[in-house]
Amino acid sequence: MRSFTITILPQGWQFPADAGTTILAAAELAGIRLLSSCRNGTCRTCLCHMPAGQVRYTVDWPGISPDERLDGYILPCVAVAESDLTMQARAVRTGA
Repeated sequence: MRSFTITILPQGWQFPADAGTTILAAAELAGIRLLSSCRNGTCRTCLCHMPAGQVRYTVDWPGISPDERLDGYILPCVAVAESDLTMQARAVRTGA
């Protein structure tokens, strides 16, 4: 299975994300907790900026505007990495 490296700024933490696994779920598997609530792409709690990389969404209508997409914002709860990527996010290590 293909895996991509996710880097969280400003901490510089890195973790793998298997193809098909949401970024939020991959972070949790790596012991990193990102802010989240609904986990279905509507509440926008997990909204963060992705300065580098590519994602695809697991839902047809994630709660993000076309302008936000163009500006590099993503919803990690319903985003799947399609490349190595860097994102700026509020995160804490949980020690898993």
